[in-house]
Amino acid sequence: FLSNSSHILIIHCLPGMTGAMEDTNNSTGTNFILLGLFNYTRIHLFLFSMVFMIFLTSLMGNALLIMLIREDPRLHMPMYYLLSQLSLMDVMLVSTIVPKMAANYLMGTRSISPAGCGAQIFLFLTLGGGECFLLAAMAYDRYVAICHPLRYPILMNQKLCLHMTTGSWFLGGADGLMQAGTTLSFPYCHSREINHFFCEAPSLVRLACADTTFFEFFMYVCCILMLLIPLSIILASYCLILAAVLSMRSTAARKKAFATCSSHL
Repeated sequence: FLSNSSHILIIHCLPGMTGAMEDTNNSTGTNFILLGLFNYTRIHLFLFSMVFMIFLTSLMGNALLIMLIREDPRLHMPMYYLLSQLSLMDVMLVSTIVPKMAANYLMGTRSISPAGCGAQIFLFLTLGGGECFLLAAMAYDRYVAICHPLRYPILMNQKLCLHMTTGSWFLGGADGLMQAGTTLSFPYCHSREINHFFCEAPSLVRLACADTTFFEFFMYVCCILMLLIPLSIILASYCLILAAVLSMRSTAARKKAFATCSSHL
């Protein structure tokens, strides 16, 4: 309705427009907008249900494994202690991403606060990097168990095991803290729409209205190092393990060695 003294615009909101208007308002504010992975179609609803079921299965499986290792005294060994740490990281990693994605999908919203975005970046990099170094520690544990079985209690004592797990958490945390802090320090003066279903440093950096060339180079160098260093340790450990296994004369000993390493591989 228009009049000479004022301009009045009356909008009748259709069902489903409220969430869209909320996201539009947030895009001009301080929150970021996650464009997401699924739409509201039958096939996407089925895919979302599958992802959520896999998420619940992962949570229950890893939680049961942690409880079993904790409660059974026969499993209080370095190999199973490292495995319990890996399960803990898996639980935290999926819990960093899927619950927020599911909440946004079910509630029809797409916004995430800068603090929430920073937390996702920090936890994702911390846990992802920590798992890489922890897998390297597990490979070293198998190397000592097979190549130096008589010295295993000395070489893989409780103190060293604790240092390896603490180092894995610390190295992953240092990378996560550095990248999350630097990413959120950039000014974001244009679109705040992230073409992803969770906050990831490279996706966020693309939206910054500042020169991020040096940070992007530094970020990718860190990621490559955090992959190559653990991968090199894993490959070296298993090459030595393979050489030791092939030199065994007993067929039963070979089978036992392969059975010990197969699950980790």
